[in-house]
Amino acid sequence: MYCNERLVIMDADGTTIDAFDAITETFEAHDMSIGDIARFQKRRNIFKYLGGIKELPKNLRKQLNAEKRIAVLDTLTQVYRQSASLYEGMDELLNQLIDHPGIRVGVVTRNITLEPELTLQQLYRRNGVNVSGLDFVVHLPQKEQKLNAFKTLRESFKINPAKAYACGDEKRDYVAAIGTGMHPFMVSYGFESFERLTDKIGVPAELISRQPLDLKRRILHALDLLQDLQNGSVK
Repeated sequence: MYCNERLVIMDADGTTIDAFDAITETFEAHDMSIGDIARFQKRRNIFKYLGGIKELPKNLRKQLNAEKRIAVLDTLTQVYRQSASLYEGMDELLNQLIDHPGIRVGVVTRNITLEPELTLQQLYRRNGVNVSGLDFVVHLPQKEQKLNAFKTLRESFKINPAKAYACGDEKRDYVAAIGTGMHPFMVSYGFESFERLTDKIGVPAELISRQPLDLKRRILHALDLLQDLQNGSVK
């Protein structure tokens, strides 16, 4: 038996949090370079953090031993807690969803900082989000799929899949959303480009927001929370 509430699962890095700028700041603190966002989005998995042809030799030397990797991770954690930003409009979006009594909203993430749940709570709170109003903040190990977490959350709140939504910027987010019967809101300003999402992963272009404010409008429109539609449409 389903309840009458709706569910919105947000991703952290690359969807609500400007992770690329945080990584760039961290790498610069350790005399490394991540390259520009366009090249960053083209790299796969671990190579995202090793840089391209120009950056890889120096970055690799800086990350060869465990002590250096821990130092980089510690810096990344401090950047997230002290200076990392949300994308434009994400604070308002999250707070509007939190304030609505008929919506369950929270974050599911694979964030790699130290004590990630605490780190993200500090980041969101510092950026004006009412963290205490979130219904969940779930951190998953890198190898664990989001699908099971999405399903567990949806079932625990007794949400109809037709009233459940998940937002993300990577293939794993898309697969988890459709695999649990949720509507996927995808973005192409994070870890994956629009071209890769559409051409390589098979995400319909109509599901992809190219800018954070586009995502905000899409979500609020879908939930009937958007008051000022211009020309009766949403980008």
